[in-house]
Amino acid sequence: MTETLAIIPARYGSTRLHGKPLIKLCGKELILWVWEGVRQSSLVDRVVVATDCGHIVRLIEKAGGEAIMTPSELPTGSDRAAWVAERNPSRFVLNVQGDDPMVTAAMIDPMVSVLKEEPEVRLAVLAKRIDSAQEVERDSIVKMVFDANWRALYFSRSPIPFAREEAVYYKHVGPYAWRREALLEFAACARTPLEKSESLEMLRVLESGHVIRCVETDVDTVEIDTPEDVADFERIMTGRWN
Repeated sequence: MTETLAIIPARYGSTRLHGKPLIKLCGKELILWVWEGVRQSSLVDRVVVATDCGHIVRLIEKAGGEAIMTPSELPTGSDRAAWVAERNPSRFVLNVQGDDPMVTAAMIDPMVSVLKEEPEVRLAVLAKRIDSAQEVERDSIVKMVFDANWRALYFSRSPIPFAREEAVYYKHVGPYAWRREALLEFAACARTPLEKSESLEMLRVLESGHVIRCVETDVDTVEIDTPEDVADFERIMTGRWN
């Protein structure tokens, strides 16, 4: 049985950026950036792109990777990851966002290590300190608070904690690292009240009474949702190369 299975959901349709996985960034398709980033991890045993698009399957297979066609009606990336995980046994499942071209082993490996070392943890996510006041106010940035042992207390699109005095803010970035049975259980459960209110899937896990372990990182990402995100990513990469 595979120890750690990384699944990259890649839905072709996008309300804001049609055909997003195949959009080229610095001359290379977005989904290839993600796939290559995940393959850097020595703790990942198998990488699968889960998609509803034959063009994406052929692109990944031409690059030497593995892609699986999934039903087009699956509503979310988590559902697509669970569909693949159910049919491909493993111990751990990484759900890597298909629009995150900056994902690296530095993001993946610490979460997998937590799952191996802390058996009570059902889900591990990354926590990045927020340095920009603008990010604190943006509802597209998921803020998070956790206890002294880095166990999640809450996630919100609103600024948390409320800053009556000076506060430190953290945001969620990057992949989700699941125990396989936890992902399958999550996908089989109905959406919970707080999850519906905030439109945040992590709250379904917390409302069910399970442990989410937050793992601090200093690595940030640029998720590709708009043409402006494409420009931001290419500007960052051009700066690195120069």
